[in-house]
Amino acid sequence: MIKAIACVLLFATSTLAAYDLHDYRVLATNKTSTMEKEMNEAAAAGFRFEAAMGGQTAFGGDEVLAIMSKERSATNTGRYSYKLLATSKTSTMQKELQQTGNEGFEYKDQSVFKSTFGGDEVVVILELDKENRGKTRYEYKLLATQKTSTMQKELQEAGNEGFSFVGVTVSKTAFGGKEVVSILRKEIRQ
Repeated sequence: MIKAIACVLLFATSTLAAYDLHDYRVLATNKTSTMEKEMNEAAAAGFRFEAAMGGQTAFGGDEVLAIMSKERSATNTGRYSYKLLATSKTSTMQKELQQTGNEGFEYKDQSVFKSTFGGDEVVVILELDKENRGKTRYEYKLLATQKTSTMQKELQEAGNEGFSFVGVTVSKTAFGGKEVVSILRKEIRQ
């Protein structure tokens, strides 16, 4: 009997070891600067970004929500860092995207978020793999238009230039009204 129990425990332990356990952090705030700070604090503890969404929460109002996770057995604490870009001006976003791309930050996600000052902002989350620093840069292209037929044409032109699609949102921006905002990137190896 004791032998049978020992075998079951050994099997259960080895089965659990085959599946790595995960820890999660849910971050929520109504300020993008606070979210960036909290994401980088979680990254220093070994967590990595999974997904984000902007919207109304029951108690927080308009918030950006981010999910971060880590495998419990992982030892890569502090490997990643994050930047959040938020603006209602597409020209500003294009410029900021390219600056972070030149530093090696890779696009991870985007969402629409209602800012404290009343307008909608496109929020883009970028990740830097510190172990890959200096090896890869990214060229970004932001496309924004009110007409889906125009977006089709612009996406095709960007594809012909070697850009890969990474994300899309529909947002009410400060200057363009309701716009489809697509982000594309091209990897540049050093």
